[in-house]
Formats: sequence, C-alpha cells, structure tokens
Amino acid sequence: MRLDMELLNRPELSSVAVDVPCDKRLSGDERPRDSPAPTETQMPAGVEAGGRASHCCWKCSREQLKKFFWGVAVVLCICSSWAGSTQLAKLTFKKFDAPFTLTWFATNWNFLFFPLYYVGHVCKSTEKQSLKQRYRECCRFFGDNGLTVKVFFTKAAPFGVLWTLTNYLYLHAIKKINTTDVSVLFCCNKAFVFLLSWIVLRDRFMGVRIVAAILAIAGIVMMTYADGFHNHSVIGIALVVGSASMSALYKVLFKLLLGSAKFGEAALFLSILGVFNILFITCIPIILYFTKVEYWNSFDDIPWGNLCGFSVLLLTFNIVLNFGIAVTYPTLMSLGVVLSVPVNAVVDHYTSNIVFNGVRVIAIIIIGLGFLLLLLPEEWDVWLIKLLMRLKVRKKEETAEGNGDIGSGLQTKSRRTRPSFAR
Repeated sequence: MRLDMELLNRPELSSVAVDVPCDKRLSGDERPRDSPAPTETQMPAGVEAGGRASHCCWKCSREQLKKFFWGVAVVLCICSSWAGSTQLAKLTFKKFDAPFTLTWFATNWNFLFFPLYYVGHVCKSTEKQSLKQRYRECCRFFGDNGLTVKVFFTKAAPFGVLWTLTNYLYLHAIKKINTTDVSVLFCCNKAFVFLLSWIVLRDRFMGVRIVAAILAIAGIVMMTYADGFHNHSVIGIALVVGSASMSALYKVLFKLLLGSAKFGEAALFLSILGVFNILFITCIPIILYFTKVEYWNSFDDIPWGNLCGFSVLLLTFNIVLNFGIAVTYPTLMSLGVVLSVPVNAVVDHYTSNIVFNGVRVIAIIIIGLGFLLLLLPEEWDVWLIKLLMRLKVRKKEETAEGNGDIGSGLQTKSRRTRPSFAR
C-alpha cells in the first residue's frame, strides 16, 4: 500500500521540472534612471551591502519557515491517511474477508492520478497545454517512441505486478497480526532499499546505513519473539516483510530501468498501473470468487463505504507522498510514515488485545531508530564536523572577546586611579 509510493520522495525520482522565467532585457526606456534630486544622499557601500544581505537572509528564512509549516501539514496528512487506511482495512475485514479484492478495488483508483495532475496543471501553469499535448509530452518518459505496446508490457506491467503484490501482502498481514506490528515492520522497506541499491545499483557505501539495516533485521527478529513464535504471528510477520521487500524491489527496479521522473511523468506512470490493473488483474478476483477463496453472498453484503473510504485514503496518501516534495522537504515527508506507528499503537491499545511487553516496545524503538538513521543525508558526517568546528571557533572568539573586555576594563581603572603630576 505504501509502495512508494515514494516516487518523488526518493533521490532517484527527485528531478522536478521547474519553469524558469527568462531574464527580461531592459531597453533604454526601461532602465532605471538616476534621481535628479540633488539632496538625495548615496548610501555607503558597506551599509548597502549589509542591507541587501539582511534582506536576503530575511527572505530566505521566511521561505524556509513557510516550507517548514507546509512540511508539518504534509506530515500530518501522510500520517493520518496511512494510519487511517490501515485501520479501515482492519475494520473492513471483519465484514468483508477479501484482501485481494480490496487490493484490486483500491488499485483501480490509480487511474485518477493523471487526470488530477492535469487539473492542477491547468490551474497553476502559465503555459497551458491540451490534455493530448500534455499526455504526449509525458510519454517521452518511456522513450522516443512514447508508450507503445512493447513498452507497456516491458516497463509498466512488471511494476503493476509488484504494486499488487506489495498491497496484497500488506493487507493479508493485517488479517494475521495487529496493525501496530504491520506498520512498524513495513518501515523496514527503507533498509531493504538501501541494501538492494548498494548491491544492484552500486550506490555509495555508508556505515550508518549498514547499522540501520542491522537494526531493522534485529527488530524483525525481536518482533517475532514478542508473541512467542506462534504460527499465526510468524505468518503475519513473514507477509509484511515480503510486502516491504516487494516495495524495495519496485523502487530499485524503477531507478534501474526508468531512472527519474517529473511530476507529470510520475502521474502518468501511476495511472498506467491503474489501467494495467483493470485490464489484466480483474480476472483474479473473479477466479477467487467462483472458487470461494474470497466469497461473499451478495453484493449488498459488501461494505462499499469502507471500500471507498479505504481507496480514498490510500489515494490521498500516494498523492501527498509523490507530489508533496513541491512544497516541503523530502525528509519531513518520510517522518509521516514512521509517525503512523504510534497512532496505530494507540488505536490498537483501545480496540484490540495487543500486549505491549518489553520485547515488542524495544523492537518498535529499534526499527524506528533504524528508519531515522536512513533519513540522514550522505554528507551528514561532513556537516557534523563543520558544525562542531564552527561551535569550537565561536567559543574561542567569545573567550577572546571576554578576555579583551576584562583587559580593557583593568586599563581604564588603572588610568582613573593614576595620580596627576600636572603643575
């Protein structure tokens, strides 16, 4: 369900098309003229530079503050939609025990990605394009020939299968174990992405991320031990770990085969996954129904409100996670996923028989710590050294200034107490 979609939250999909306005060349009449008033004084160069610097700093800080507040709103939206969809899926299974049908129904809503993107393009873009023009431009993401039948089956269909597997395994795990364990174990997918990227894509080796991966694996083992290795819990944990693995494989293969995507290209790609689901996955729920693997007596027994609510929450989660990078920092967006764990824990505490023993709590903390370590940037050690050096230099300067003030104070006092020999 969370299958990425971190398409734009990840470095491999972080390229964003930004329209940069061309500089306007000023003609002779448009150039600013000097003021003819003789009484106007010119500001000193240092004062003018200082004023510009302070204005620039104020503008930067205001933009960063705005981005931070947008980030808080995005984090709350991601956290609430992810936790809400997980809890609603758990509630739906009490009336409608069909995880694959629920997966198929929710994935069909992916078709709305590109239409919603185009509505935003029409409302915000200065250079508006027709739907056909925008579609053709986004199809260049698949190559010079655009979206052909061959490209559809080689570059889109495999990701449609991985998307379905990720969602189905996640939902099936919710049937076996509580939502707290499912949500925290799924956070391990970030560690799996790092390991696969390191092996397949030859990404840079980082010791802190190896530590994070070890913490994730240790958390999985401890989570299994928390329930005493019962058959039900072991199967549920295996399902959610499989879901996290499929999600990681999806992301690494996307970077390997397709590279990076702009907003419109990502929206078109997700809509294509919805089309693939409608055309080729629809037969599976029908087979499961007639074989009575996922069976319901009549269509009136289906809780359509729960199904639609789950689909809307999941669609909201994917939209915000994919396009929230336009208004805030990717790291803040990732925090929304891990913050859904305590939300699910509170809900489970009041609605289920979950026991938060010491082993389970330690496992949750370990996996959460590993997730946070994976959010550190690649140059975090360099930044840390620079920060410590600046603090050290500032402390030395403050000490030197303090000694200088004390020395000047003593000299002034000695001059005042010196006797006068004036005749």
